[in-house]
Amino acid sequence: MDEENLIQVFENGTEEDLCRSLKEFNTKNASTFAFPDMTEEFRKKMIGALLKKLKEKASSSCYIQCLSTVRIFSRDKNNLDMLVTDDNLKLLMKHAWLQHFAKESNEIATIQDGDTDVIVEAQKCLSNLIYNSQNAQRSCSMNGCVEGIVQRLKTYKDPELKYEIKFFDMRMLFLLTALVSEIRPRIHSELHGFSYLMEVIDLSLRDAEERQTGLTDQEVDLCCEILKILFNLTMSLKKKSLDEEEDGHLMRLVSVLRELLICKTESKDRKEELVSHTVNLLTNMPVDSFEQLLTPINESGADSIDNKDIEYDGKNMESIVVLLNFLHHRLERPFSNLKENLAPILHCLCEACRNNRSIRKFCRLKVLPHMRDEVKALPEEGDTLRNRLCRLLTNPSPHVKELVPDFLFTLCKENVDRMVKYTGYGNCAGLLADRGLLLGGRGKIANYSSESEDSETEEYSELKSMINPVTGRWEEQRPDPMENMSEEQKEYEAMKVVQMMDKLHQRGVIQPAYMGEDGRPIPVSHILELTDKIKLPSQENSDSD
Repeated sequence: MDEENLIQVFENGTEEDLCRSLKEFNTKNASTFAFPDMTEEFRKKMIGALLKKLKEKASSSCYIQCLSTVRIFSRDKNNLDMLVTDDNLKLLMKHAWLQHFAKESNEIATIQDGDTDVIVEAQKCLSNLIYNSQNAQRSCSMNGCVEGIVQRLKTYKDPELKYEIKFFDMRMLFLLTALVSEIRPRIHSELHGFSYLMEVIDLSLRDAEERQTGLTDQEVDLCCEILKILFNLTMSLKKKSLDEEEDGHLMRLVSVLRELLICKTESKDRKEELVSHTVNLLTNMPVDSFEQLLTPINESGADSIDNKDIEYDGKNMESIVVLLNFLHHRLERPFSNLKENLAPILHCLCEACRNNRSIRKFCRLKVLPHMRDEVKALPEEGDTLRNRLCRLLTNPSPHVKELVPDFLFTLCKENVDRMVKYTGYGNCAGLLADRGLLLGGRGKIANYSSESEDSETEEYSELKSMINPVTGRWEEQRPDPMENMSEEQKEYEAMKVVQMMDKLHQRGVIQPAYMGEDGRPIPVSHILELTDKIKLPSQENSDSD
């Protein structure tokens, strides 16, 4: 149908003709995101006619087709002026029933069955406009849209309320909290949205438990949207001091996150997505709240736990096992963006291990178990968590290169000798140089329990004397290549090494340095400067009696 005929149907056709024409237009443009060939005049006439029809009394099917067409037009970022006026946004809110819930009234409006599809189409229109237009973002943050969504949260326990309405409510709230930072405190404090969002997750978990099944795909999708909103609401919490009420809310939230980590999902492939969003939110939590990830064995209803792998120090470590498995899965898969996929889980585990003794000791046993025959291979060779993490110690990505050694160093209680034992000096030299620890010792921020956790196995003790500290593995003793050399030959070979190092230095391949008193490397301008820093045996013993 051409443009003029479509406008004629709006003006003179029956409602049935209009629905048929709009359905044809919507089907044709189902995958269209821009209309470069459409005239500006037709666009204005079309949008004006659609909005006029949405203000009139019509059937649900007519509203649905009109809103579907508005949704298609709302994808085009460059031509939204007619749609994002205050009046038109309120009109869409009315069809989404958000104005009904935003009104200050003790009576909660009841959504009729026939209205559900209309509501969802209107929500999709608003979602597109909020995403694509700053004017829509500002308007919807002040016109009652946020209040309407938060008020409707109270009705989510109603089994008659369709999933699609809940999901697109949460999608709109996520977009608004992500794009309009000013509304976050209002949702958190004034509207008590933080508590309502937690209750929706809790409700989904209880429903799944009563059914004795895992979370459905729809429940996972809804929980993921809520976790994204909660992430936006808690982004600034670490920067301010919390009062007792806020601290209690966050403790409760971490308990809910623990339940999400250990819950089952009907589709196994959806569990990783759920854990990923849970981990992202955990990175915003205060460090003292990580204790809520653990439950005492006698209070968890698991006095006789079958799987002893999740029991440690009298506590249920199931949620920590899930986090470690999630890290292992991420390390197994090749990613183009290592920072995005590894940074949240590494940061989360670092904070938890640094501030919770039980979590650190448990993670140490899983990631850095006592060394046995593994010492015969390089630390980066193999498929264990330790091997995979050691392979990333020299990764060029700056964020990965910082977080991976930080995690391993935390598990070693920031003890240099222990770090070298598990990773090899060559792999961890970058971390030690950054922290001024190339001369050994402990980290400056170390605050760990004093009791030792480094008892060596018999296998490791037998091979210890033959372990190369640079590579971190056992190596067979080799004959000394300089054993039968004269002093002149030794000096000749040494000068050859100096000349080769000088060439590499001049080409910018290496940067020679000597060790400063602070344990950090100090660059030299010429390779021969290194000889000035070498103490000969005669110099070391010159003051000896």
